[in-house]
Amino acid sequence: MFIPVFEKWSVIYTSKTNILWAFIIVIVGDLLIPYMLAPFYKGYSHRSMVMSSLGNPVSPVRMVYNIWLVLAGVVFIIGSITLYKTYADISGGLSIALLVLLIAFAVGAMILSGIFSVDETKTMTSISAKIHGFGSSFGFMALLFVPLVLAILSGKQNETFSVAICIIFFILAFVAFVLFVMSDKEQFAGTFINQEGTWQRLTLLFIYCPIIYVAYQQIMGVQ
Repeated sequence: MFIPVFEKWSVIYTSKTNILWAFIIVIVGDLLIPYMLAPFYKGYSHRSMVMSSLGNPVSPVRMVYNIWLVLAGVVFIIGSITLYKTYADISGGLSIALLVLLIAFAVGAMILSGIFSVDETKTMTSISAKIHGFGSSFGFMALLFVPLVLAILSGKQNETFSVAICIIFFILAFVAFVLFVMSDKEQFAGTFINQEGTWQRLTLLFIYCPIIYVAYQQIMGVQ
C-alpha cells in the first residue's frame, strides 16, 4: 500500500523540481537572450537601448525575441504559481502578494510586450507601443518589490541569510531602477546616467538574483 503513495508524492515533487528549474532557466534566459540576438541587429546598443527594442517592427530578430517573451511569460507564470505554493502555509497574504507581483511582471513585461511591439523610437504613437509601454512599466514596478516580499517571507522562516540577500539585492535593484527612470531625461544627457539599457539590465539582474536563490533553495529542499 505504501508503493502507490510513494509514487504519487514522487511525481509531485519531481514536477515541482522540474518547474522550478524551468523557472530559473527562463530567468537566466531573459538576461542572456538579448546578448545572443544583438549581433544580428546592426546598430543595437546594450548600453543605450532597452531589451524590448529587439522586438520593434524593424528589428531583424523581432519574431524570435517576441515569441521568446510570450513563451517565457507563460513559463514564468507557472513557476510563480509553484513558488507561491511553497510559501502559502507560511503567510497566505504575503504569498498571494508575491504571486500577484510575479504574474503582473510576466503578463505586462513579457506576454503583452511580446504581443504588442515597442516602436523603433520612443514616440509611443501606435496603440501597440502604448500597450507595450504601459504593460512593461507596470510589470517592472511590480517585480521591483518581489525581493522585499521574499525577505519578509524568509524572515518568517528565520532564514537570516536569505533575508540579508533579498534586502541587499532589493536596495541595489531600487537604485538601478531609479537610474533607469532618470536615464532618458534631457538633463542627464551626456552623463553616466544616460545608459538606459545598462540600468534596465542591472535592475533585472538584481531582482532576479534573490528569486533564483529562493527557487534553488526550494529545489534543494525537495531532493
